[in-house]
Amino acid sequence: MRAHDIPRLLAFADTLADAARGAILPYFRAAHAVDNKGGDRFDPVTDADRAAEAAMRALIEREFPDHAILGEEYGESAGASAYQWVLDPIDGTRAFISGLTSWGVLIGLYHEGQPLIGVMDQPYLDERYRGWNNGANLTTRTGTQALKTRACESVRDAVLSSTDPYLFHDAEADAFARVRKVAKLTRYGYDCYAYAMVAAGYMDVVIENGLKPFDIAALIPIVRGAGGEVVNWRGGDATQGGQVLAVGDKRRAQDLVQLLAG
Repeated sequence: MRAHDIPRLLAFADTLADAARGAILPYFRAAHAVDNKGGDRFDPVTDADRAAEAAMRALIEREFPDHAILGEEYGESAGASAYQWVLDPIDGTRAFISGLTSWGVLIGLYHEGQPLIGVMDQPYLDERYRGWNNGANLTTRTGTQALKTRACESVRDAVLSSTDPYLFHDAEADAFARVRKVAKLTRYGYDCYAYAMVAAGYMDVVIENGLKPFDIAALIPIVRGAGGEVVNWRGGDATQGGQVLAVGDKRRAQDLVQLLAG
């Protein structure tokens, strides 16, 4: 395979997403086991998470045996090449077990540690968001269309999202509150779906903390490909997660970094 064969890699990511759909949908809004990974907060994992990641890993190992894999449920597998698939079989498991539709399958591909392509698939809604470094699109039952973020002339005009306001404590809580007080509207609880809404031009900002690489790897190419940006709270690299800021209008990134810094 020649370097960065984006069409082939995107097509394979679609194959992974299809496999994850097949593994997950029988469990959604149906009886299945839910375990708690432990920690300070309820951190669920389901049969669907495990089945979806296992299905995707098996396909990668067969098609690209030299590619590394990092998955939420089964950890890291080394590879001989500079490519690494970063998988979150269900981002938003709390929403999943609650019967809500704001969860998604996240499939990212890094090359030498940098985002190359990303897919966020919502199987129940039949929505697939795909991104690469110079483009992004959405496929639904009615066809495929390009994704484009919208202009946001001021933080005061912004629709802001975060998964849970209680994720933030102490200085982080103060930083998020500064942005929330300025923003026009704040919505909570959407996990990866909020980033997709930024890429689609319906929301403007996502602010989160404590993310792992598999929480963000797929979403960076989608937001960037649609015209936005994803950075950390200091305006730097967000590929390893942590404190993450996604914006639809790149012009607002520095404004938000300054607000977060106080």
